[in-house]
Amino acid sequence: RQDTVGGDLVNHCVNDILVQGAVPLFFLDYLATGKVQQEILEALVGGIARGCQENGCALIGGETAEMPGFYAEGEYDIAGCIVGAVDRRAILDGSKIRPGDRLVGLSSSGLHTNGYSLARKVLLEMLRLKPSTHVPELGRTLGEELLAPHRSYLKLVKPLLGKSVIKGMAHITGGGLTDNLPRILPEGCAVEIDPGTWRMPPIFSLIQEGGHVSDTEMRRTFNLGIGMILVVSESDVEGVRKALERKGEKAPILGAVVPGDRRVIYSGSLH
Repeated sequence: RQDTVGGDLVNHCVNDILVQGAVPLFFLDYLATGKVQQEILEALVGGIARGCQENGCALIGGETAEMPGFYAEGEYDIAGCIVGAVDRRAILDGSKIRPGDRLVGLSSSGLHTNGYSLARKVLLEMLRLKPSTHVPELGRTLGEELLAPHRSYLKLVKPLLGKSVIKGMAHITGGGLTDNLPRILPEGCAVEIDPGTWRMPPIFSLIQEGGHVSDTEMRRTFNLGIGMILVVSESDVEGVRKALERKGEKAPILGAVVPGDRRVIYSGSLH
């Protein structure tokens, strides 16, 4: 299945600029392969086009490179470039974050686009599962679970932008909760997270138990069910949560900003 890869790419890029308060304007794609296969090319570009349409983003061009001998048969590389806009006064850089602020979590739809090397190692090699294997804990096949599209948070978060209620946002990608949150913290701030405030989806438990992966490694590799975190003041947190809940988002409070040295402190183990 090649039709969801393009949407993954667009949504990941949209979220990456959303954390600065920016909304997307346009997108460009780049595909490199040994020999272009028309049906794969059409599926990839179709997925990118749908992703752009869903995010209100113009797909203004792209590049396809054929490099025989550089890529193995059937392999390709795909990358994207996104440009968005935000008013200079509304840029979210985390500088207003202070101890006492709260962390609001937005759920992920699965692995999103990170941790697949470890996931393949555990699920396909160690547990010897196949993409077609129906996994009772997941309620669907392994392939369907691993191909769940990376979620875009634009429509959910956009109504909150420009209202001075969001102090910072972290897109939980490579590095997981442990490495992504410190990037937005000013000096003198750390965050304390209680893993008991949300339920980790079954796919992550399957990987952790099947591969005997430590909590530390899981937290640095996967989103663990939280794809985006909003930092808001204590006085605004209930208003933000209610706005998100009206859109069907559970939006748990994961923890708080505390005095510290720009790191993540966990108050419990994964479950």
